[in-house]
Amino acid sequence: MPKLDRDGVQIHYEVAGRGPALLLTHGFSATGEMWAGQLAALTPQFTVITWDMRGHGRSDYPEDQGLYSEEATVADMAALLDTAGAQSAVIGGLSLGGYMSLAFHRAHPQRTRALLIIDTGPGSKNDQARDGWNANAVKRAERYEAEGLGDLAKASAEVRDARHRDATGLARAARGMLTQRNAAVIESLPDIAVPSIVMVGENDTPFLAASDYMAAKIPGAKKAVIPAAGHAANIDNPPAFNAALTGFLDEARLAEPA
Repeated sequence: MPKLDRDGVQIHYEVAGRGPALLLTHGFSATGEMWAGQLAALTPQFTVITWDMRGHGRSDYPEDQGLYSEEATVADMAALLDTAGAQSAVIGGLSLGGYMSLAFHRAHPQRTRALLIIDTGPGSKNDQARDGWNANAVKRAERYEAEGLGDLAKASAEVRDARHRDATGLARAARGMLTQRNAAVIESLPDIAVPSIVMVGENDTPFLAASDYMAAKIPGAKKAVIPAAGHAANIDNPPAFNAALTGFLDEARLAEPA
């Protein structure tokens, strides 16, 4: 299994398909395996890169809390493109992975051919709302620290299906990557100038308003509501999700090299 060495932190990744690069990032407590149902639809036209964020799945779980951050995650994403020989890529992800995709675009707009923002929130402009989000993230970290992986049977599909060695990396990722420091990502939405699609499961109630907001703020953004789907829209209803995704990619002619 391929690993990318990031200053001593081993990052697991997989590459499949042919054509322009497309990088997919999983949600918090999930792994790159959550995209298995999209590979057959994407790999005939794209080189699809999936990976496990630090603290997750088959990547390393470093003990240093300082090694978990938005900046480190974005740098990991850029390094993955370098490893795949891709100067630019379609960048997308679910939930935390979607937020990190927006953060990647903010840091590397020239390397972003398009954005796939799936069941995601863009952060908060309001300090009080951000503090509330961060408090919940810390509670998740404390639960992992106290209970280990515990019973994930009631989690959404991408988390239920994930495999982690233990919960230590998830706890540190919650404190360092799930928490948010400022409003930079949400304030960057009007500056996005690449083709973008906002996708959300019709039953993913906590993210419906955020999806409407992003679709309105990102210039020219498309929006797709996936029927009979919750937070893991790509797993809950793969046929509808894949049809919406490939339709967007085809319309934007993203299968062709930039």
